[in-house]
Amino acid sequence: MDNKKSQKDLELSARRDFFKKTAALGVTALGATSLLASEHAGEGDPAIMHHPKWGQTWGDPVDQNLYGMPSKYEHNVTRRNTKLLASGNFRASIAVTPIQESEGIITPNGLFFSRSHGGTAHVDPNEYRLMIHGLLEKPIVLTLAQLKRYPTVTRTHFIECPANGGQEWRGPQFNSLQFAKGFMASAEWTGVYIKDLIKDLGVDMKKAQWMLAEGSDNSEMGRTVPMDKILDDAMLVWGQNGEALRPEQGYPVRLLLPGWEGNLCVKWVKRLEFAAEPWYCKEETSKYTDLKPTGKAIQHFYANEVNSTVVSPSPEIPWTDLKDGEVVEIEGLAWSGMGTITHVDLSFDGGRNYVEAKLKGLVLPKSWTRWSYMHTYKKGEVLLLTSRSMDDAGFIQPTVDEETKIMGVEAVYHRNAVETWEVTATGEVNHVQIRS
Repeated sequence: MDNKKSQKDLELSARRDFFKKTAALGVTALGATSLLASEHAGEGDPAIMHHPKWGQTWGDPVDQNLYGMPSKYEHNVTRRNTKLLASGNFRASIAVTPIQESEGIITPNGLFFSRSHGGTAHVDPNEYRLMIHGLLEKPIVLTLAQLKRYPTVTRTHFIECPANGGQEWRGPQFNSLQFAKGFMASAEWTGVYIKDLIKDLGVDMKKAQWMLAEGSDNSEMGRTVPMDKILDDAMLVWGQNGEALRPEQGYPVRLLLPGWEGNLCVKWVKRLEFAAEPWYCKEETSKYTDLKPTGKAIQHFYANEVNSTVVSPSPEIPWTDLKDGEVVEIEGLAWSGMGTITHVDLSFDGGRNYVEAKLKGLVLPKSWTRWSYMHTYKKGEVLLLTSRSMDDAGFIQPTVDEETKIMGVEAVYHRNAVETWEVTATGEVNHVQIRS
């Protein structure tokens, strides 16, 4: 069967069904209107037959909320945490993004994934200072206002914790998309390229091979970054999705290394130092390294590899209400710290056979990419949904067996093997792992 042709046919069929249903509802509504005074007036859908209460009273004035808030009916769309992934006091902890509820490729600031090592620092922007020193001729200290005078750039990129999916090395630990893959989020960032910032500071390019970024929170998070990345696309950012960074995202300034692991993107950054050797900070020796079966650890592997996941259906959004023969859109996310997503495949049998999915909307480098596939649902059928993505650097997601053959199952970070979601005969969704 021609999968591309069948996909087109399914999309056209879905549109036709939608318009047919809309037309039928329109006729029903007209008929109901003409019967309002008759004995059959109450037989229709109450939501259609009766004027809703919100249409009969004044709405809130425009100055009700000087900062807009979500609808109260979206109360389940929140970041979430668990004691299994936290310190006792939730200060060295995470808050995971509800990616199953995400739309497009931009995460709202209030739902953006958050990771702290000593709690959220609240920095007075009037007292903020950024020191830049080390192997350069003109060390400098900048206020926030002075930093913002440099030429700005706005880019859309994801930030992903390298432990995203890390609890799955031995097998799924959470029957939840949010906890399985929610250690990430995507935003539009505004700031300055560090290469433009240091252009006139006289950096000794023969000796300066590394940059230390240090945060001003009580953990004083420090990470070492090679100069190649600094001279490529490393940024200092103060804007996120059209507003100032939120405190939990490093207000007023954080480091952004597009595509590289989130722990490197130091928040509340106060100091940049250039040197000939890496610092071997705590978070790049005792943490954020991966132990291989040989007993040796991988260090300095930085970029988050090509990855993808199905977001709908999911354990949070099952298919229990679907009817037999109904056309439904399977939707997912793909991303790569190596470049731009070029291709996503979808399997219905756990990876034995694949069909090509459709990329949707903007496709940007080192950013989330939406993909989808139109599917005719068969009641009682069991599916094993597995997605597999590829980027323009030629990388493709490995199978679980391919990845564990190299890394074993004792690793924590940089897990990007394909994952599988079982759709049961009743439409429930479970997180499972397929091994050969």
